[in-house]
Amino acid sequence: MREEILTLARIVSGAGETEEALLESLCQAARLRWEGRLRQGLTPEDCGRAFACAAAFTAAADLTAGRGGGAVSAFTAGDLSIRGRGAAETASLAQGLRRTAEGLMAPYVETEDFCFKGVRG
Repeated sequence: MREEILTLARIVSGAGETEEALLESLCQAARLRWEGRLRQGLTPEDCGRAFACAAAFTAAADLTAGRGGGAVSAFTAGDLSIRGRGAAETASLAQGLRRTAEGLMAPYVETEDFCFKGVRG
C-alpha cells in the first residue's frame, strides 16, 4: 500500500524529483495519521481504495502547504505573461485536498471535531 499511496500522491501533487524524499515522508506520516483515526477493529484494507486515496490527498495537501505561495503571483514582459499561485490560492488548494481526504474516510474514522458538553437541567 505504501507504493500505491506514493504513486497517487505524485500524481495529485505534481511533485518533481527534488521533492521525492519529502513526499515519501509525508505519505508515511499521512498513512500513520489515518491508521490512528480508524474506528476500532478496522484496518486500512477494510477501507478499500479510499484509504490510499485519502493518504495521498493528505500528503499532497501537506506538500502544497509546504511549498507556500510565490512572492510574485504574476509577471508580464511584453507579450509574455506568467501567473503563479499566490499564498491564498495555495492555502485554499491544500484545504480542498484535506476536505476531500476527510470525505473519503468519513465512513471509516472517528470524527475529530465532536465533543459532549454537560448541560445542567
